[in-house]
Amino acid sequence: MSKIDKHVKLVLTGAAGLVGQNLVVELKAQGYDNIVAIDKHAYNLKILHDLHPDITVIEQDLAEDGSWTDAFSGAACIVQLHAQITGKFPDLFVRNNIDATQRVLDATRKHGVPYLVHISSSVVNSVANDDYTNTKKAQEKLVSESGVQHCVLRPTLMFGWFDPKHLGWLSRFMAKTPVFPIPGDGRYMRQPLYERDFCRCIVRCIENQPAGDAYNIVGDTRIDYVDIIRTIKQVKKLRTPIMHIPYGLFHFLLRVYALFSGKPPFTADQLKALTAGDEFHGVDTERVFGVRQTPFVDAVRESYCDPTYSGIVLKR
Repeated sequence: MSKIDKHVKLVLTGAAGLVGQNLVVELKAQGYDNIVAIDKHAYNLKILHDLHPDITVIEQDLAEDGSWTDAFSGAACIVQLHAQITGKFPDLFVRNNIDATQRVLDATRKHGVPYLVHISSSVVNSVANDDYTNTKKAQEKLVSESGVQHCVLRPTLMFGWFDPKHLGWLSRFMAKTPVFPIPGDGRYMRQPLYERDFCRCIVRCIENQPAGDAYNIVGDTRIDYVDIIRTIKQVKKLRTPIMHIPYGLFHFLLRVYALFSGKPPFTADQLKALTAGDEFHGVDTERVFGVRQTPFVDAVRESYCDPTYSGIVLKR
């Protein structure tokens, strides 16, 4: 039984990012009509506003004090989506994953918002040791110790509409390049999670408000990286040949590319994470949230062949 109706105010932080863009689509599809979206990324926020002129958008930086905190007044729920995922400097991760989160929690307490859904990451359970992983662990600790009623969702690698990196970037790269490179044999098991399925889980948490629970949300499909690439090639009907490159050479090329790119779409650290051998165990989303996950091939087809959203790409 839902604890809130569909006309209450919902505030999404980091709303113009990948999850936020998909979540707004899902919330509106389910009848929610009082959505406030806060983000500092002007280009991506304009995409969100152009697609959904009926929602309230606020362009401000959560890591700085500002009038954005006024939007928390009267809210029934905060969905905390903001995150620094990639970057060359540790300070970026601290600023956007830790400092911004502290301000959001302060505003949540100040305005007496009764519930918060925190979007964490499966990396908090990972063997990885990098700026993203470490600050996401610290961010989750801030939430758990905040005194705010909340739940935590930890998704694995996600894909879907609007994606400027990960599978979205690989999909577009495959359509342009004469040859698609794969590190080593490509037999690196992944558990990709479809954004729309994840957003449906978020909506259930908004409605049912589990108290303090943390959920690992994992894609149902266990699939090797090379087979993900083959699936994308199949659904997009591409003829791009796939070439296997020795791991060491691939790693070197990524490091060289990063010297000339301010925001490399795929980094040496991400290659290391790809091959780390992590296996994640998640909840049964159908049993816990009533969300039956979309078959992988169908999800890839929706992501990269949809006439409305597949051609819209966010900036990083």
